[in-house]
Amino acid sequence: MTGTNGGTVTTGAVGSLAPLHLAVALDGAGWHPAAWREEGARPRELLDAGYWADLVVEAERGLVDFVTFEDALGLQSDAFHLPDERTDQVRGRIDAVLLAAHLAPLTTHVGLVPTTNVTHTEPFHLAIGIATLDHVSRGRAGWRPQISSRAADAAHFGRRTTPQLTEDDVTDSERISRPLRALFTEGAEVVEAARRLWDSWEDDAEIRDVATGRFLDRDKVHHIDFRGSDFSVKGPSITPRTPQGQPLVVSLAHARTPYDFAALGSDVVHVTPHDRADAAAIIGQVGDAVRRAGRNVRERPLRTFADLVVFLDDEPGAAARRKARLDEVAGAELVSDTLIHTGTPAELADLLLDWRSTGLDGFRLRPGCLPHDLTAITRGLVPELQRRGAFRTEYASTTLRGHLGLARPTSRYAQAG
Repeated sequence: MTGTNGGTVTTGAVGSLAPLHLAVALDGAGWHPAAWREEGARPRELLDAGYWADLVVEAERGLVDFVTFEDALGLQSDAFHLPDERTDQVRGRIDAVLLAAHLAPLTTHVGLVPTTNVTHTEPFHLAIGIATLDHVSRGRAGWRPQISSRAADAAHFGRRTTPQLTEDDVTDSERISRPLRALFTEGAEVVEAARRLWDSWEDDAEIRDVATGRFLDRDKVHHIDFRGSDFSVKGPSITPRTPQGQPLVVSLAHARTPYDFAALGSDVVHVTPHDRADAAAIIGQVGDAVRRAGRNVRERPLRTFADLVVFLDDEPGAAARRKARLDEVAGAELVSDTLIHTGTPAELADLLLDWRSTGLDGFRLRPGCLPHDLTAITRGLVPELQRRGAFRTEYASTTLRGHLGLARPTSRYAQAG
């Protein structure tokens, strides 16, 4: 299957021709369910730290802005809304935040963005985990908060129930949001609580003066006294303010409710267009969500990335043949929430630059097979974009916010003082 070019309109500077931003989404053996059976895959190492270190070091070699790590509270499933009993696909993964913290000392520039669940996990715990990642990575942490859309996940905790989605729900991007709206509202509150906890220590709260015996200025550590619909957090955080001040918040959005979620609390939103008309409609909806939220994009830009599943080979037609072979092994054609692109690195560069000309900030690429398609990105696509003057030749910043041109925010409590 060869991808079809599409276009978007950014919620930031429309028509900007700034260099592209690239992220890579890492998950298991790749985004094709049969990728673990492909020649060159490393299925016996999917739970080994060395496997993930190799992938992230390769991503950093390609100068990408950040990598994301998938996570969930239940086993992977062939169905979006239900667990399954399949034994021919990858099942099982390691904790994304702990993995990112392990990889942080092995890298120096690439951003690290784990996914965490916000439906069944305490906001305080989430906030200090991501703050810790920002400290150990020296300012390269991001966070993708994700609601738990599967009712089966709630059974792992036994504290609450969540709506059971139907087959009709999952085939309609707008319909699926309706039964989950309350969870998205709660998720937005979790993000806000985390942001306040990250601000609860002012930058100069720690004095660390041995001579006077003063380690802390207590007046610069603040209770946040946050009350959500179903939880409250008094604060302050136990983790002092981090190198970025506010680690980057990233969300994936497909419909109005998640667009509203992104507009309220995210720094980056990943969207999932299949073609040009779809992309234009999506960006219009994101813009509507930004206006509903009353967000000032000059002060708080919302970077917009398009997700693409990619299969890349140097020989024309080889990637499409490889995907077809994987589809045959899997017993079904790969389908995705977004565009699936097969082609050469140069063909993908054409697509990205065409979409970039509409004002899109960047792309998150989901490699069909690992490590093959990651290496094709870093050693094929990136040099091609560099030859065209569209991608960096070295990192200009050491923080994730810096990579994306986002300012380090001042603590809201310092401003109030």
